[in-house]
Amino acid sequence: MKSIITRRGLLKGTAAGAGVAALGSVAPTHFIKNAWAEEFRNDPTNKSAITLGFNVPQSGPYADEGADELRAYKLAVKHLNGEGDGGMLNTMKPLSLKGNGILGKKVEYVTGDTQTKSDAARASAKRMMEKDGVSMVTGGSSSGVAVAVQALCQEMGVIFMAGLTHSNDTTGKDKRRYGFRHFFNSYMSGAALGPVLKDEYGTERRAYHLTADYNWGYTTEESVKNTTEALGWETVATVRTPVGAGDFSQYITPVLNSGADVLILNHYGKDMVNSLTQAVSFGLRDKQVNGKNFEIIVPLFSRLMAQGAGDNIKGILGTTNWNWSLQDAGSQAFVKSFGQEYGFPPSQAAHTCYVQTLLYANACEMAGTFNPVEVIKTLEGFSFDGMGNGATEYRAADHQCFKDVLVVRGNENPSSQFDLLQVVQQVPRSQVEYDPSIFGGELGPYKA
Repeated sequence: MKSIITRRGLLKGTAAGAGVAALGSVAPTHFIKNAWAEEFRNDPTNKSAITLGFNVPQSGPYADEGADELRAYKLAVKHLNGEGDGGMLNTMKPLSLKGNGILGKKVEYVTGDTQTKSDAARASAKRMMEKDGVSMVTGGSSSGVAVAVQALCQEMGVIFMAGLTHSNDTTGKDKRRYGFRHFFNSYMSGAALGPVLKDEYGTERRAYHLTADYNWGYTTEESVKNTTEALGWETVATVRTPVGAGDFSQYITPVLNSGADVLILNHYGKDMVNSLTQAVSFGLRDKQVNGKNFEIIVPLFSRLMAQGAGDNIKGILGTTNWNWSLQDAGSQAFVKSFGQEYGFPPSQAAHTCYVQTLLYANACEMAGTFNPVEVIKTLEGFSFDGMGNGATEYRAADHQCFKDVLVVRGNENPSSQFDLLQVVQQVPRSQVEYDPSIFGGELGPYKA
């Protein structure tokens, strides 16, 4: 499968020369002391720039998320290189970045198209590492892609800063030492949704799941099912649906006579837009079953999906990793920068990808090296703030970020075409945390 890769640079003049000179004056002592002189793949130390690999779905059912991810990556590069207003560099704490690239080196990038397919994503990432010399790979809008690329990066000794990936597997059974995830996961969605579902829909419900047929769908179904059954809900059926199906009518028709009074759509991207639109057109939201109004739940929401679904989204509950309406300083700094650059607010996909790029860059600055072993050790257990959703920690045990989670509802009375998701509750991280051993897996060794 062919992956489109282009090279671009946002390389206007900075104080890079001074940064490199300063690094050179202290590097020998640190290299000897910490054994950083060991060779590692795509070491940019003797180059004028560092290259990052942005591997996103530019085609396929998650292409809308991919486009917004790429916008965010480009903005992050501008800010790292000292251009624009700096965005979250003005709010991130602690901050070691200086706005002169990374360790004084200008930031360049290459892009690839994952096609929302694991094989294509791996091929694209491999090309970036072998031919383009990238020091870090990031991106993706699919957990299947994330798991595949993360495993490849582990093999090749290059850090992977996951983009939009929500499956428990990414930092669970398939976690890797060289992979890090800022985005929340299926378990957290279920834990955050539970109390709200109980308050709004009660404890006597019958749920029917339609689930995307890959690892994200499986773990989301499992997590939400565990939550709802703990509330007292009965699970009527769990049905797998192919990614990119387009027409979901054959899966929705059986719901009508199943006795279920809740439909849970474990779908994302255009699949969610299509399945929700078709469910509404079949009259599900107008039905009464078991003496209750029929409800639809979308465990993982995004504003881009809400835009695609239009009025069908109104009143429907779900969760998000982040929303542009948050009023904390970091969120608003990012919204301002992104809006000035592109003319509209960013999505949660854009937010997590922008943050991941800054976190990697900042870890290099903190470590004083591009050596991935030292960068990984710097990120493990790193606590930070000023980047949305409150205080956040990269847990060392599984490389999963823990922060507040948002329960949202499709806005009944939006004030604009972007005001589509209303935050119902900002759930504290203490409510969604869990023991890292519950999903198994091993981080594996440091390769370099």
